[in-house]
Amino acid sequence: ASLQQELTDAAWGGSDARPGEAKLAWWMEELQGWSRGLRRHPLGLTLQKLPAPWTTLGAAIPSLRETRERPRDRDEAFAVLAPFAQAVAQIEAALFDATPASAPAVQSSLLHVRLAQTGEAAVPMSVIARAGEGATTRAWAAELLEAWPHAEASRPRRVWNALARQRLRRGDASLPLPPWSALWAAWRGARG
Repeated sequence: ASLQQELTDAAWGGSDARPGEAKLAWWMEELQGWSRGLRRHPLGLTLQKLPAPWTTLGAAIPSLRETRERPRDRDEAFAVLAPFAQAVAQIEAALFDATPASAPAVQSSLLHVRLAQTGEAAVPMSVIARAGEGATTRAWAAELLEAWPHAEASRPRRVWNALARQRLRRGDASLPLPPWSALWAAWRGARG
């Protein structure tokens, strides 16, 4: 989760894309180095020694960088994330000794994160055209929920996805859930 947050913060944070692009390039180098026993980031102390396809994740970072631009529609929003989501699913399968999550399960989760981080900037142009001003984030949240796959995933991914779906149902991807609602959603997600 921490590494994913590092990467998504770099991809989607700030009004100027250049610092994030530089940070993503640095992460590409870092992840390639992990396969050779090299590390510079504190996360590497824990993660590098774990048998996971870190170079695959590093090679998929350019597709994450491309998601900074507003997508035309839902299909494009999912398609641009596909290589990165597939790499994340492979990492999760290795770390949590699980069946690899389908890329759409990871894509949906990442699109929720982007909506929570960037608000209206994450909303596809087609949704803006349909929803009109002021209702775009709720419309995109509803569309994400409608397209959310029910696929196999590791227990942590199921918990993250259950929490994300609950936030989307409430209409605000960035608003924290009430404690009992979060507990109930996490419990259901963990149970599968």
